[in-house]
Amino acid sequence: MTTEHHQHASHTHTHGPDCGHTEVPHDGHVDYAHDGHLHREHAGHWDECERDEHLRHDGHEHRHGPDCGHESVLHGDHVDYLHDGHRHAVHDGHWDDH
Repeated sequence: MTTEHHQHASHTHTHGPDCGHTEVPHDGHVDYAHDGHLHREHAGHWDECERDEHLRHDGHEHRHGPDCGHESVLHGDHVDYLHDGHRHAVHDGHWDDH
């Protein structure tokens, strides 16, 4: 989650286990992948759940792709892969931890 609070003011859909969107466990809560970004319930509304900083995931030897066995999630202009409770995305020859 970013250090700032980014409320998704126009989000009327209620996410939950049967809403049809991918659940992404994250820091003790669940984010939902929806329309290329992630939403998190917070204090009666939905937040955009994005990091502001770039976090490189060093030591990640596994190469994600369509047949790697990890669930993929559309995120902005790229695809993240759910792995060990967080999301990985390829970036400049390494994997980022989203």
